Amino acid sequence: MLRALLQSSLAATRRAVAWNLKDLTPATECDLFKFATAADLIQWEVYSDAENGGMTTASFVSNGDLGTGVFAGNLSVELMEHANTRMRRSGFSGIRTVQDLNLEDFNTIAMRVKGDGRCYVSTIRTENWMGAPGATDPNTWQAFVFAPRDEWSVIKIPLARYLPTWKGKIVESDAEMNAARVTGMGLSLTAEGGPEGGEQGPGPFRLELDWIKALRVT
Repeated sequence: MLRALLQSSLAATRRAVAWNLKDLTPATECDLFKFATAADLIQWEVYSDAENGGMTTASFVSNGDLGTGVFAGNLSVELMEHANTRMRRSGFSGIRTVQDLNLEDFNTIAMRVKGDGRCYVSTIRTENWMGAPGATDPNTWQAFVFAPRDEWSVIKIPLARYLPTWKGKIVESDAEMNAARVTGMGLSLTAEGGPEGGEQGPGPFRLELDWIKALRVT
């Protein structure tokens, strides 16, 4: 009986140690967003220059039985007659979501997308800890996403590749992203700008999304 009790105790100890090690080991990936249902998509807000008198159209809808989300529309650099006189540019659109995330254990954002040859911008917003500019606004970090035309691709973007920006312009700063205090994410595009190789200019766009994950790549 004593031997059986001892063996049982040792087995329980081994299990406890194994469980503790598993708890201490960070996960290698984490599902952040899926786009399979209307409930998944309703978390995302669509925006464009149309809010200030531009003529870009955009929507983010489910692709039915495929279980993906489609961000699509038409970029226009034209302005309506009643456009906001302070509007400095047009021809842009995007989707964004507000959600608190802790990405401290990860170093890469991955997304499975089917694109249209255009270059998109991936945005991560974090709590403001750089101090300026816009001290009460979230810090914004952005990186380019090239989505090959008409083919599914898994795009991986190291967090270190995201640069701090303010109203679309890069901020000169040595600060690092506070990945433990993410407050939201987004994807956007403009009719003009972006790296060479991507399609540019006014006209239709279409980006289909399957999922977005955080990865720990070694």
